[in-house]
Amino acid sequence: MLFQSPTPTRFDLNFSFFGIPVRVHPLFWVIAVLFGSSSGGIVPLVTWVVVVFVSILIHELGHALAMRRYGISSNIILHFSGGLTVPESMRWGSGLASVALTPNQEIFISLAGPFSGFLLAAFAIMGTLVVGGSVTMGTLLLILPVPVNVVLPFGVAVLNSFVLNLLWVNIFWGIFNLVPVYPLDGGHVTRYALLKADPLNGVRKSLWVSVIAGISFALIGFFLLGSTYMAILFAFLAFQSYQALQGS
Repeated sequence: MLFQSPTPTRFDLNFSFFGIPVRVHPLFWVIAVLFGSSSGGIVPLVTWVVVVFVSILIHELGHALAMRRYGISSNIILHFSGGLTVPESMRWGSGLASVALTPNQEIFISLAGPFSGFLLAAFAIMGTLVVGGSVTMGTLLLILPVPVNVVLPFGVAVLNSFVLNLLWVNIFWGIFNLVPVYPLDGGHVTRYALLKADPLNGVRKSLWVSVIAGISFALIGFFLLGSTYMAILFAFLAFQSYQALQGS
């Protein structure tokens, strides 16, 4: 979930990953702990926080590496609402140039995030099967694949929980991040696909798609999934898109 970049603090964690600067805002840890507060113990909670950290970092790394492919340097920020990959400059040859990306390139960058998560989930499943474990998958709303159970041959419950949470976050969150609601990655994909087809009205059309999809998923979250958080989130994103429509 991508919102505005938070102001740096002296409590930020700073490091480099694949040559890309990463900054972790302290509220990132607070929100991760709150989401995992019902996990039932210190060890499951720590496992959950590690899974969230790794998963969002890999997601944003996908965006950053895709930007690098097109000559754009960037930095990654993990904050209270998830992650953000911020482009710094665009390099062509040996100099700097302000060259706009094509819609196809923008779509590739947007898809690189969630598909990096899907790839991580695939490696986790293959690794589990290779060592003699098992992964049980189910469906949500009859169509969405979700992990139900993971059993590793080592008999360590925390490892089973780690892999299960890793699969859940990267598959389930990855799919919902592709919903055509701005500013989720699916909203960006919709925006640039419609801009490619209709340069004049593509943005406005994408905002209408975002409003309709946001309201629809808010209702799905509340009535079918029983998730008040999901309902509030998508309703808020739909309202943001509606405000942008009014402003345009």
